[in-house]
Amino acid sequence: MLAAVMEEIGKPLVVKNMPDPELTPDGVIIKVEANGICRSDWHLWQGHFDWVGLKMQLPHIFGHELSGVIIEVGKNVKNFKKDDRVVVPVSGGDGVCEMCRRGHQNLCDHGQTPGVAYWGGFGQYVHVPSADFNLALIPDNVDFIEASAIGCRFATAFHGVLDRAKVQGGEWVVVTGCGGVGLSAIQISAAVGANVIAVDIDDKKLEFAKQCGAVAAINSKKQNVPEAVREITKGGAHVSIDALGITATAQSSVLSLRKRGRHLQLGMTSDKEQGFIAYPADLIVATELEIVGSYGSPSYRYADMLEMVDKGIFQPKKLVTQTINVHEVSSVLEAMTNFETTGLTILNKWEQSFITA
Repeated sequence: MLAAVMEEIGKPLVVKNMPDPELTPDGVIIKVEANGICRSDWHLWQGHFDWVGLKMQLPHIFGHELSGVIIEVGKNVKNFKKDDRVVVPVSGGDGVCEMCRRGHQNLCDHGQTPGVAYWGGFGQYVHVPSADFNLALIPDNVDFIEASAIGCRFATAFHGVLDRAKVQGGEWVVVTGCGGVGLSAIQISAAVGANVIAVDIDDKKLEFAKQCGAVAAINSKKQNVPEAVREITKGGAHVSIDALGITATAQSSVLSLRKRGRHLQLGMTSDKEQGFIAYPADLIVATELEIVGSYGSPSYRYADMLEMVDKGIFQPKKLVTQTINVHEVSSVLEAMTNFETTGLTILNKWEQSFITA
């Protein structure tokens, strides 16, 4: 199969032929029709997350926002069949650990994230283990690009906004970082009736955030964010969301809250913070703030998301700004280094020509 392959940390991916995946009794093989290029791919490409014990074995094929068609089915698989259109939840689980049994597959003790635990959607074919537990059927009216668009960033925002921060209609929500996760959080919060303020350093991204549902925008290079939020909301946000994961954005988000506000940490840190950010502890105590973490999304929630996409409540396709071929994946990752991408980029073309290795 053709794939964009990481052979060295931080070096351009190499497009080459790689071995096709092999079927296991509990798995399926999917022909990939679409796969999003996520900032988590960039983190892994840069060699981040070794501070939590994650180290990629090379060569490796990323891609964890994938949808496609099942072409082979393991003999033990009961819930899916050949030719089913499916999306692969980002937070795969084994289905048997304590967290999985309690419905928290995103916190599986033996996580099976596609493109991390096994080769992912930067290749033409993917083997998904524990398939009965790690797939969701795509409704007939939802296309592969839409399905991939909910794969990681949208699903992460969905779980964080609705399940963890419990955003409600009428609340003020400030979202810092208008990348894929942030834009998804904006659209989801707006869809449930919240008033969303977008924060970023790029006016182009802020304008796009307004198209995704934000009612106000703040350029943090030009304004003091907590002061601006308090002025717009007449007292501070009910919910703050850091969708980036750096010290400045996390602290600014917390400082933007009103009393008894909830801070949702969605963005994960890079090599500068290495997992540690200082929060204003006295303010958290004195104003009874909540700090909430959220990781990925339980696999069972994908059916709910897809139904809402099918009904037009969510429109993740509006977040997609470009579709690319496999030879352009590396350049997209490189552009992410300086935050030069806007919206979601989806890989959905697999030309056999121009193989570089």
